[in-house]
Amino acid sequence: MTVLEYEDRIVVVDTGLMFPTPDQLGIDLVLPDFAYLRDRADDIEAIVLTHGHEDHVGALPFLLRELRAGGSTLPPIYAGPLPIEMVRSKLDEHKIKEVTLEAVHPGNPFDGGPFSIEMVKMAHSIPDAFAVALTCELGTTLITGDYKFDQTPVD
Repeated sequence: MTVLEYEDRIVVVDTGLMFPTPDQLGIDLVLPDFAYLRDRADDIEAIVLTHGHEDHVGALPFLLRELRAGGSTLPPIYAGPLPIEMVRSKLDEHKIKEVTLEAVHPGNPFDGGPFSIEMVKMAHSIPDAFAVALTCELGTTLITGDYKFDQTPVD
């Protein structure tokens, strides 16, 4: 999970979880600490997901539950078409309905508060994997997510 903040506005990129190591008996999932985001819930403009693997989307329902518990309106979630559908299924399972899910495509920037956000196609082991370029008046930050070198990408 990466949190970018500018002018008191926040964009979150990826909300993954980790699986326990063999010595963590009885632990099912390892989640990030959401305290900062919970305290700043009303400042979150968007959650952007690079791809649909659990280490990038698995903690999303837990984060949204924390934000919702504080009475905040949930921020919109942006990702490629496949990750959006994977997330929709995951959120249905957790009975989280009051969130906007928007499928985005490379080359079509969208706004997240003070950031202009653009998805950049990446080769990975799952379709609809993207890097995320976040631009504000100070410059551009590129978050690649996961990628692989592939001389013959399928898409």
